[in-house]
Amino acid sequence: MESFATFLEKRVDDCSSLVCIGLDPHPDDLPVPTAASALDFCLRLVKQTAPYAAAFKPNAAFFEFFGPEGWTALKQVIVAIQAESDRLGSRIPVILDAKRGDIASTAEAYARSAFEHLGAHAITLNPYLGKDSLEPFIRNAEKGVFLLCKTSNPGAGDLQDLTLTPTPLPAGEGQGVRAIYLYEHVAHLAQTWNTGDNIGLVVGATQPEALTRVRAAAPDLWFLSPGVGAQSGDLETALRAGLRADGKGMLINVSRSIARAENPGLAAAELRDEIIAIKYRMDHGSR
Repeated sequence: MESFATFLEKRVDDCSSLVCIGLDPHPDDLPVPTAASALDFCLRLVKQTAPYAAAFKPNAAFFEFFGPEGWTALKQVIVAIQAESDRLGSRIPVILDAKRGDIASTAEAYARSAFEHLGAHAITLNPYLGKDSLEPFIRNAEKGVFLLCKTSNPGAGDLQDLTLTPTPLPAGEGQGVRAIYLYEHVAHLAQTWNTGDNIGLVVGATQPEALTRVRAAAPDLWFLSPGVGAQSGDLETALRAGLRADGKGMLINVSRSIARAENPGLAAAELRDEIIAIKYRMDHGSR
């Protein structure tokens, strides 16, 4: 059975890209605020950017906004991504941005909704309730999760930057102990929980120091990193801080700067090429 991480890495290799295209049909970006308009908005983006997309990330909130018709539109968007995958001969992962987090039968219901009914391949989750809240989502290794770890919003530090009791340093970070941030603890837990090769982390690209710390705590995991583009995160700084040694391990999520571009396909291609150029400089020791 193929794990979610293996599936994602195959797509990354196929398209030579680390770009994740966010599908956020905000009502203000639509000609008219309807589910049909949201669907058209997303289908246009999918069609134009699919060749350069390592993954697509539809945001559930902007579909739920339109009620039942919006949920139907979300399903149609995921079906359209599958159709583009078939056309390109390479399956493109769909990461449902829903930030779920609950336990027992409620978590089971959320997992069935995302994976069985909508057909998503992965979902964003809040890990605050602990590992048992993740179990229904990670039970099938072919399905993935990205746990909120160090987010890019202004209030992220209210909880994520709390320090914990001094802890022995992880291997490779020297000797002794130091206090660690809560988000580092989340990253370490995720690394240990990743027995199915299907757990990743959401780490904002706007905070390179945090990216470095999270990569040290979770050397093997994939990061979903928003913040480049409209939030002004520096792409090269983020990649240098967060990429794994193999040059993979990060999905650079971009939504508005591509969706609002005059030519979204060209904008996605240029971002893909910029990432390739940065990785080349990193590999050859230049800046």
